[in-house]
Amino acid sequence: MNRWLIISLAAAAVLGIGYGVVHRRDLGLTGQHAIGADDSRDSNEPALPSQRPAAIEWQRVDRASDGFKVEMPADVKQIQIPAYNESGGTDPVNMIFSNPDAETTFSVAWADNPPVVRVNGQSAGRVLEIARDGAVARTQTSLVSESASNAQGLPGRDFTARNADGGVMSARLIYAGSRLYMLNAAFPSATARRDRDVSRFFDSFSVTAAGSGKGQP
Repeated sequence: MNRWLIISLAAAAVLGIGYGVVHRRDLGLTGQHAIGADDSRDSNEPALPSQRPAAIEWQRVDRASDGFKVEMPADVKQIQIPAYNESGGTDPVNMIFSNPDAETTFSVAWADNPPVVRVNGQSAGRVLEIARDGAVARTQTSLVSESASNAQGLPGRDFTARNADGGVMSARLIYAGSRLYMLNAAFPSATARRDRDVSRFFDSFSVTAAGSGKGQP
């Protein structure tokens, strides 16, 4: 499995409680190979992150029925992540993703009234803060920068984090009603990340009439 997709999966699971911690080995966050990873490389050979940005063919993704529209690299796929909830069970988190190359992942994850919202009393500031901290912790990255965002008048948080291997994750959290969205772009190195690609991805995202969840913050 693409290691940068694994990072995105771990980050998206922050909409639940504890998935990235409990399943660190499965998610490839322990320094060992992730399940399904390519084992053809010599175990003693260091991984060299790509220094070149991916060539991206952008496409418009209309998911109005799911509450949003966005531009992403071509060949978008969808999966569902089990995220632990406050009662010990799991809640589904939906995610679409695309890989413009083998080391780069763009993704959007969303859930209505997810555990991270429920346990924080639907306080927008608290939800965004906990989700940011959880995503950084569960992907074993260090926070590099952050700022508040206000797309469509909705409370949000942008942040960038980096891991020990030099990988970079740029994320935007958007809190709409009781629905939480997480946009994530994961790159193998800082030089493989282009500001214009991240900005295009983030700025193209819009919440539609169906996208405000089941309640109000």
